[in-house]
Amino acid sequence: MKLFVGNLSWGVNDTIMKDAFAAAGAVVSARVIMDKMTGKSRGFGFVEFASREEGEKAISMLDGQDLDGRPLRVSEAQEPKPRN
Repeated sequence: MKLFVGNLSWGVNDTIMKDAFAAAGAVVSARVIMDKMTGKSRGFGFVEFASREEGEKAISMLDGQDLDGRPLRVSEAQEPKPRN
């Protein structure tokens, strides 16, 4: 299950995010999205879990919880809409 993680502080990197979400289960991947031009965080990322149960547990555990001074917004990731 892939999760969208929003409202990340600028100091959060892939490792910090993975460590925060590991309490909910086996994290397959954790990636903070970086701006191509500046190389800085865009303030959101994605975490993927091996199972739906672990992903749902992560949402209930971490949505609204503080990470590096900001409350996380955690939800199931949506497939990107095709561009016309």
